[in-house]
Amino acid sequence: MKIKVLITALLFFTLSGFSQTHDEKRAQIKALKVTYLTTELKLTTEEADKFWPVYNAYEEKQYNIRHNKIKPLLRQIGNGALEKMSEKEAQVYLDKFQDADEELFYLRKKLINDLKPIIGSVKLIKLKKVEDDFNKKLLEKYKDKDKEKKD
Repeated sequence: MKIKVLITALLFFTLSGFSQTHDEKRAQIKALKVTYLTTELKLTTEEADKFWPVYNAYEEKQYNIRHNKIKPLLRQIGNGALEKMSEKEAQVYLDKFQDADEELFYLRKKLINDLKPIIGSVKLIKLKKVEDDFNKKLLEKYKDKDKEKKD
């Protein structure tokens, strides 16, 4: 129980750097996530040694799909371009979004298949919950930081 409290406190206090670059913030969040997931999943040393290379490769591929395929599409349709778009143009964008979503889906499926022999089905289900919990805490921290800036 003390470890959970310590990790949560660490998460909130270490994300307070304002002058960090995107890469530094990403690395810091990744380090916190590693600690959080390892603790919450109760990974043994042997499991962790096999789990993290697979999970890190998944995270990197997921990041690349989101930032190299989805994010540029969102930028392109921003700034009022969507309102001026024809049905034919919209269909092209929709197809690209669906392709990226499908890639993410198959990537997650591959992760599950690759991790099942390493950590088992119970920890795989728990992984989803723990990832969601981590993301919620991260989001809450940034919301709190935005409120502090406005005050």
